[in-house]
Amino acid sequence: MSKKDKIVEKEQVVIRFSGDSGDGMQLTGTQFSNTSALFGNDVSTFPDYPAEIRAPQGTVGGVSGFQLHFGHYEVNTPGDYADVLVAMNPAALKANLIWVKRGGTIIINEDAFTEKNLARAGYDFDPIRKHKRDYQFIPAPISTLTKGCLSDFELDNKSILRTKNMFALGMVYWLFDRPLKYTEKFLEEKFAKKPVIVEANKLVLRAGFNFAETIEALPRNYKVAPARIKPGTYRNISGNTATAWGLITAAEKAGLPLFCGSYPITPATEILQELAARKDMGVKTFQAEDEIAGICTAIGAAFAGNLACTTTSGPGLALKTEASGLAVITELPLVIVNVQRGGPSTGLPTKTEQSDLLQALHGRSGEAPLVVIAASTPSNCFDYAFQSARIAVEHMTPVILLTDGFLANGSEPWRLPAEEDYPEIKVPFATPEDENYLPYNRDKETLVREWAIPGMKGLEHRIGGLEKMDGSGNVSYVPENHELMTKYREDKIQKVADRLPEIKIKGDEDADLLVIGWGGTYGHLYSAVKEIRKEGKKVALLHFNHIWPLPKNTNEILAKYDNKVVCELNLGQFAYHLKVNVPNFECEKFNKMQGLPFTIVELKEKFNQLLEKK
Repeated sequence: MSKKDKIVEKEQVVIRFSGDSGDGMQLTGTQFSNTSALFGNDVSTFPDYPAEIRAPQGTVGGVSGFQLHFGHYEVNTPGDYADVLVAMNPAALKANLIWVKRGGTIIINEDAFTEKNLARAGYDFDPIRKHKRDYQFIPAPISTLTKGCLSDFELDNKSILRTKNMFALGMVYWLFDRPLKYTEKFLEEKFAKKPVIVEANKLVLRAGFNFAETIEALPRNYKVAPARIKPGTYRNISGNTATAWGLITAAEKAGLPLFCGSYPITPATEILQELAARKDMGVKTFQAEDEIAGICTAIGAAFAGNLACTTTSGPGLALKTEASGLAVITELPLVIVNVQRGGPSTGLPTKTEQSDLLQALHGRSGEAPLVVIAASTPSNCFDYAFQSARIAVEHMTPVILLTDGFLANGSEPWRLPAEEDYPEIKVPFATPEDENYLPYNRDKETLVREWAIPGMKGLEHRIGGLEKMDGSGNVSYVPENHELMTKYREDKIQKVADRLPEIKIKGDEDADLLVIGWGGTYGHLYSAVKEIRKEGKKVALLHFNHIWPLPKNTNEILAKYDNKVVCELNLGQFAYHLKVNVPNFECEKFNKMQGLPFTIVELKEKFNQLLEKK
């Protein structure tokens, strides 16, 4: 019986690729993810890499990892623990062994397991010998075999060893019965001008596949059937790419040019890069000299009639504070995308966190209200970017869109929407036909002022950071006028809630425990709640995307449940937000501050404790 006759069907699988920062693990993981998505599996990914461009080679601090979870049913998280780990050196094994299931398969590059590398990783013993009863180790001389494959190529040793990630990828492709053609096509397109690199990588990829088929240590391979998903055209998309495309779509629907003024910052830079690549769609981008210049150019673009946005992460949001207040007082439409990371200061720039919430809500001088929205999956970053732009334009206000490093770098299959799935955006333009135009005249229902584009006769006006007189826009120090304008700006934001959808629970209406979350924790919370409900317990999830203003039925729903827990990747900022704004709100809190997302295991443990306590 051949190995191909021993294919074993599996429901779902979690794989983790890990190695030094220069070992190409992000690319390897991305290729396997894309191949699985094209095959028809539902996929969720989690890249995990160090902040240093090149951390000390062979050390645990320099380990770069990429985890993916794929299955033939709905996948909402990258998985807690891996079924398969690819460890390219001892440091990768040490950093990731705790994330491998007992009995899991570990493929190692045995060429890297030298005494020197073991010591550099902090091992004073043979980890394979110690742990061989708990895991199935598959040693492979990946470096040696890669060199042998390319011995006839006119490439230097460094270039040859750069391809060893393809050998590991080929092995995993065999293990899970995946075709090589998608990665081969990727290589042909990526290195089109370097055919020798294309052929070298393709040869090593096939060598890894064939090696896995011949070794006795891998007695069988596995198959994960395609998922049952809604028909349509899909592509794998990351949160940053989805955010950029959502903004582009909003500009198209509004009939406005899109302008992005930003300063590069991890993990938000890819949004600026994606927008810069879309000059063919009329997108204008400006890489500013700093965060302050980025937002100020965006405000200038909004004044000139553009759909304006700026992108950043926590430290950059702090620098944009003063200018965001300017956008509030001038009442200009602006989308501020904040991709949250571990803080404070430089903190953990490549790790995820939800600790910028209170900064987004209150981080401005004076009474400076604006709308705050949070995306909750990589793909719905598209939807909430679109919605943020729509609210910004139709309500003439800045909007902060919160994503995070987990969403920004993670990916999942996304069903391409039809144009009619998204509504037209109604721009409140002033026109030259407006008699007696005044810049701060307001719509009686929404309190939104009209948007006048500079240079139009009859619409001459001035706006700026000084307080303006109601209606005329003249500079005003009248105490009563300042109070009136302050209340107008606050009430205008509150009226946004009239157009927000009501929030709904997922799970049991008569739940014994209500789990509350917001933003990027959705997948883990939803999965944990779903698993507990399968065990016969009554649990429900209430997950928020609209942070300020809150959905209008928030108080009504929260009042129905006595046993509540707010779960977030900070020390309790959203729980505090609810306590301030919801009458008589009391809750348990479950918080995590490790630069990592929740695991389903730890969530279920906490939820079961609260259920038993009740």
